[in-house]
Amino acid sequence: MVQRLQYRRRLSYNTKSNRTKIVRTPGNRLVFQYLKKHKVIPKCGNCKNKLRGIVPARTMERSRMCRRKKTVKRAYGGVMCHKCVKERVVRAFLIEEQKLVVKVIKAQKAASLAKPVKK
Repeated sequence: MVQRLQYRRRLSYNTKSNRTKIVRTPGNRLVFQYLKKHKVIPKCGNCKNKLRGIVPARTMERSRMCRRKKTVKRAYGGVMCHKCVKERVVRAFLIEEQKLVVKVIKAQKAASLAKPVKK
């Protein structure tokens, strides 16, 4: 006959947080061992790809980890991937360049209108 098992905690429902596996103890008893939820690698806020260089962990576990394991030493370190940061920097640079070009064109137009035309 199979040995009946009893949960070790009060939660008796089959939920994600109550996953168990059956283990035989050195005293030759079968008991439940609780399994932890799987660790998650953070994803990029833009493209949803996994972020490299960040240790996968659960939320509370991550709060106890040192900073080196949680981020990358770059702008938007633990939030965006390197490709998205590069794209953002290039876009900002091009927008600034575009503003300068518009200013130069306006200045040239103003200069050409101010000059009297010789005949």
